[in-house]
Amino acid sequence: MILRRFLRTRCDDRGGVTVFVAVCVFALIGIIGLAVDGGSKMRATEHADYIAGEAARAGGQAIDPAEAINGTAITMNPQDAQAAAQTYLRSAGATGTVSVSGDGKTLTVTVTSTYDTKFLSVVGIGSLSVTGHGKATLLHGVTAPEGN
Repeated sequence: MILRRFLRTRCDDRGGVTVFVAVCVFALIGIIGLAVDGGSKMRATEHADYIAGEAARAGGQAIDPAEAINGTAITMNPQDAQAAAQTYLRSAGATGTVSVSGDGKTLTVTVTSTYDTKFLSVVGIGSLSVTGHGKATLLHGVTAPEGN
């Protein structure tokens, strides 16, 4: 009688599927969470790149008028270019750094932000850093190739 009861309880697999399903559901939610938060971080990075590019274009419009009118050189006024790019960043609700190259022909903008996670916050990752880059380079005297 005791042996029969022992064999019956040892071979009883009731509830085994429940544990398997619970583990699979937990793993599936984790994979979905990584996909959602990973994709959203990529979109946030693309948005930061877009804002940085637009800020660089805005700053690139601040050319030095004295040199441009004389035709001696087309260069950016570093203070005006940085101010224009920072103004664009503020209007877009972004923060970042702006630098002008030594020759005054290239403006580089780096936007920094964070993405607040939706699923990864469950495991203690509440936000992910996001960085975007943009660059504007002044070209003067460059002709486009003629089409056929």
